[in-house]
Amino acid sequence: MSLRLLILDAYDPAGRRALAAAGARAAGELYRRMLAALEPDATLDVVLFGGDDGAEFAAGFRPPAPLASYDGICWTGSNMTVHRDTPEVREQLALARAAYDAGVPSFGSCWAVHVAVTAAGGRCEANPKGREFGLARKITVNDRGRAHPLFADKPAAFDAFTSHEDHVVELGPHATCLASNDFAEVQAVHVRRGAGEFWAVQYHPEYELMDVAQLGILRAPQLIAQGFFRDASDASGYLADLEALHAAPTRRDLSYRLAVGVDVLDPAVRTREVRNWLDRAVKPRSRHSA
Repeated sequence: MSLRLLILDAYDPAGRRALAAAGARAAGELYRRMLAALEPDATLDVVLFGGDDGAEFAAGFRPPAPLASYDGICWTGSNMTVHRDTPEVREQLALARAAYDAGVPSFGSCWAVHVAVTAAGGRCEANPKGREFGLARKITVNDRGRAHPLFADKPAAFDAFTSHEDHVVELGPHATCLASNDFAEVQAVHVRRGAGEFWAVQYHPEYELMDVAQLGILRAPQLIAQGFFRDASDASGYLADLEALHAAPTRRDLSYRLAVGVDVLDPAVRTREVRNWLDRAVKPRSRHSA
């Protein structure tokens, strides 16, 4: 039998509408696309935070089955900020704790790091450096990361697609940092709390070049204000190059100008951490896989 995986789209309804207005795919769909490529036979349940995008929204997630019935849980990025004490944030933290208690292995990107750490006693804040966007450069796996199955067959240093403005400032008693770069001390983390564990990365293995270009339309004003682009023309030129390389991935002129290599252009390398989570954390405990 195939794996049964739960994908939690952690954007709130307003965040999903903003993505759609910029022409960007919903975060849950990015995870569905990635997991369908990695595990074609898997059953993938995508759940939106706040319900369907209609006129009225219920709070929270409504998984179609109990958490313990899943082989694994995936958390997407989010437009929310975990260090703001709102009912929406509290609900997502409560669900993360419920996943720990259920003993179901979790994986996620970006927001997932903040939820995983905060739900287990750590703390996050806004990064004073601003938003890390486009490519997280020179992510370096530390000694604990090299010994961890998350990074099996992954280069010791690599670039990855990214978009985030918060960072971990206290790991807490249950979390271990596995990788860092100059922008964020915690680029990957392993959290073990009670019966559960959470493997999370600050970057986005589910992104492709076009996804970064589309998200950049939404984030460009902030990035210009923070000095990462000179002006709107500078930002649009960068995003246009991303789109062009997506359409023609063998163009050496674009890959040279953008300084991107196989660590982001080769899906097998880019998604290695997810492949490792499925093979090393999910399948060994699965009741559904043959």
